[in-house]
Amino acid sequence: MLRTTTCGALRGTDAGKTVTLCGWVDSARDHSGVFFVNLRDRYGITQTVFYSDGSAELFSQVKTLRNEDVIRITGTVLARPEGLINPKMPTGEIEVKAESLEILNRSEVLPFLPSAPELPSDEIRLKNRFLDLRRPEMQRVLRLRHKMTKVMRDYFDELDFLEVETPILGKSTPEGARDYLVPSRIAQGSFYALPQSPQLYKQLLMIAGYDRYMQIARCFRDEDLRADRQPEFTQLDIEMSFIEMEDILEIMSGLVQRLMKDVLGRDLPLPIPRMSWDEAMERFGHDAPDLRFGMELKDVTDIAKEVDFRVFRAVADTAGGRVRGINVKNAADRFSRKDIDSLTAWTAEQFGAKGIVWFKADAEGNLTGSSAKNFTAEQLQKIAQRLQAGPNDLLLFSCGDFLLTCRVLNGLRRKLAAQLKLIDPKEMNFCWVVNFPMFEFSEEENRWVAMHHPFTCPKTEDLQFLESDPGRVRAQAYDLVLNGFEVGGGTIRIHDSATQNRIFSLLGMTREQAREQFGFLLDALAFGAPPHGGLAFGLDRLVMLFAGADNIRDCIAFPKTAKAADLMTGAPGQVDPRQLEELAIKTVLPPKED
Repeated sequence: MLRTTTCGALRGTDAGKTVTLCGWVDSARDHSGVFFVNLRDRYGITQTVFYSDGSAELFSQVKTLRNEDVIRITGTVLARPEGLINPKMPTGEIEVKAESLEILNRSEVLPFLPSAPELPSDEIRLKNRFLDLRRPEMQRVLRLRHKMTKVMRDYFDELDFLEVETPILGKSTPEGARDYLVPSRIAQGSFYALPQSPQLYKQLLMIAGYDRYMQIARCFRDEDLRADRQPEFTQLDIEMSFIEMEDILEIMSGLVQRLMKDVLGRDLPLPIPRMSWDEAMERFGHDAPDLRFGMELKDVTDIAKEVDFRVFRAVADTAGGRVRGINVKNAADRFSRKDIDSLTAWTAEQFGAKGIVWFKADAEGNLTGSSAKNFTAEQLQKIAQRLQAGPNDLLLFSCGDFLLTCRVLNGLRRKLAAQLKLIDPKEMNFCWVVNFPMFEFSEEENRWVAMHHPFTCPKTEDLQFLESDPGRVRAQAYDLVLNGFEVGGGTIRIHDSATQNRIFSLLGMTREQAREQFGFLLDALAFGAPPHGGLAFGLDRLVMLFAGADNIRDCIAFPKTAKAADLMTGAPGQVDPRQLEELAIKTVLPPKED
């Protein structure tokens, strides 16, 4: 070993020991004949000191060091005098008096310093990810990620789960996001698909009798990216046999409680609260509600039917029309007419809203504003009571169909909560959302599509509506929500081929298409499939929330950009034409835009 200890291990009790340290020069400074070098590795930082009255050669050598040089130092551990102890450093009680220095590798001029408090641009960070990963914050997050995965594996091992690896090269299926395709050299013209999830394989493991499966699984989806999404990601994947939804929710709630305690040192009371999909959409406008603040949606469609205000009345009298609002408490004096116009423009741009109707409550709680003249005093009072308006409250309303008002008001409540600093960044608010619709109608495709996936089991009492009224069918599906993010979701699966064929048919697949795509699953279901179900947690997103990070990229060692590019390696890149020839592939690029 080149070293006897690490840069984060030494304490006051080690005074007098001779040690050898290896690491990177975090900082170096000359103090009138005394040269200090802070040496860093992933375990911490140790201050080393070189004296000019010692070896002239050694002192001359240390003065050539610069940041991020890799060095090896041997010396004696000294206790710092009382007034020079650094309480901000775990090693702040000691320093190492250097007696030898070996420069293992010099660093060239850096594009940025990993120890600098200010961050460079994301592009520079990702281009030089090997430097960015030296930053203490990145190391903290990756240590936390490691601990979370260890807790997961230990927890499921205690519950007799088996970790089974499933294939990376699989078959493309038509449901879900776009697949990443891998051409086959052996079967030219044919393609593998990288897994969007281990869904079908884990169901087959249940049919094979493995009963309790888990895996930290790598998954791939060729879809547009955002702050909490990457083209390749990791999920905690589980599946269980002979269970019901309550069993899965109980086990996964126990895991979350363990993670909170072992990783963050915080207690999480059980059971985790739950609400139906209908309740989440009515109260918060989203199926992943952020419960850390109020501003719940209130419906005033019945009141709108009574008023002469055309904006309200026209929508309220339309089939499916809704008038809903939120109360931004004690915020009326914080928003000018110009501010509200800006919010209105934002909702139009983001959600296609045609406008926002607003009122401000005065000191007595009476509603005022440019629209107030279109309402009677009694009607204004009803609206104020419905939204529980008090002095200085700001009421914002959206008009349209149910989903439009959900999008607009959910967007507003999240935007305003951040703007008004209503969210405690340390709060961790969990919630289960259950009883999702089984299907949603795609106007673009003019057909019903599965809200989760086509292997989800409908609620037994709703099977009678499968063909006659698909929109009425509820799924045995459940999502875990944390601070307004869906961090996990799962379902009870269909375990008989007849019901699975009914679902495929409803989704527009012919018998022949179903056999071509999922024949192996239908065969397996026909040979004694047990009732089973499971769930997957998005590990990257969960780490992001546990770490208090703003972007999922900061929780992944080597992430991609919003355009799915690796700036460090240059992936995706061109390949040798001979490789394409071996694969019988010819690329046809669209014409370049002017």
